[in-house]
Order: sequence, then C-alpha cells, then structure tokens
Amino acid sequence: MILYLHGFRSSPQSAKARRVSDAMHARGQASQLLCPQLPPSPREAMQLAHKLVSDVPAALLTVIGSSLGGYYATALAEATGCRAVLLNPAVRPARALASHVGLQTAWHSEEPFEFLPEYIDELASMVVARITQPERYFLIAAKGDEVLDWREMVAHYPGARQRVIDGSDHGLSDFDQYLDDVLAFCA
Repeated sequence: MILYLHGFRSSPQSAKARRVSDAMHARGQASQLLCPQLPPSPREAMQLAHKLVSDVPAALLTVIGSSLGGYYATALAEATGCRAVLLNPAVRPARALASHVGLQTAWHSEEPFEFLPEYIDELASMVVARITQPERYFLIAAKGDEVLDWREMVAHYPGARQRVIDGSDHGLSDFDQYLDDVLAFCA
C-alpha cells in the first residue's frame, strides 16, 4: 500500500501525484494507492493519514510525501515504522510557513482556504528531531529547489538512501526520471 501526501497548497491533482497514480494504474495496482486531499490543519492532516493506514501493517506500507507532505510522511513513518519516500521534503515547515498565515489559494483548484496561526504550533508539535532506522527512508532532493534548501534535507536524513539531483526544481518537473526508483523502493 502507498499513501501519497501532497504539499502545502497542493492536491491529489499535482503532477507527481498524478504520475504515481498513472503508474499504479498501469501496473494494475490502482487499489494500492491512497492520495487524499489533506486539510490545511497539520493536526487534522496527520489524523487523516493515520486513519487511512490504521489497518495496514507497517511492513506493507510506504508513504510518499512531497514538500510539506514529506514532513508529514516522516512523522508518520516514525510513528508507524513504515517506509517513506521524501520528495523535496520540508524539514522545518513551522519556520517556512509562518509567513503564509492567512488566506491562501490552492494551486489546482483556485479554492481559497485559511491557514491559521495555530497551524504553526501544530507543525512545531510534530517535529522529528532525528530519524530512526534510516534504511526505511528514500530522499530525493533537488539542488535547484527554489523553495526549500536541499542541504537541510540531506542533513536531516543521514544514512538514508539519498538521490541528490543537480538542478531540477521544487516540483521535481523531471520526476518521471525517478518514478521507477520510487516505486521499486515502495515494493
């Protein structure tokens, strides 16, 4: 089972989420992918993630998280013992998103939502200071990420399988090049 967690202001309609979904469909494994629309509240997003996988044994679960979803994926992997693939993950989102408190617009729907000040505290409360069992993690970090610092990502996941990309961007517009490796790690 794969649980895909999208990033801030994103959705299951993101390019990477659609690529993963298309690949799972092509493999006849569409029923093995969950990709929910996450609520703006980090606490509620994590509650939803936990609920969706509560009956899935950790050995059969991989969480793929992009950006803020990577932060959530790390917290979920540490809580459950499952594997995690992290795509340009946020490492310190409480700091990074503090300037985004207020009315926001989703990327794929133009639907407005409120990012409340208490969400910063919710993010801060789920910090994973150090990962355990780094072999359960696969990090893909782009040096060309214009939003997050790839060096923080690499430093936060010592001992994990890491693919550091020269160039690319925050959205990993070249994600197709890494999709087979991602799905192989999930298997």
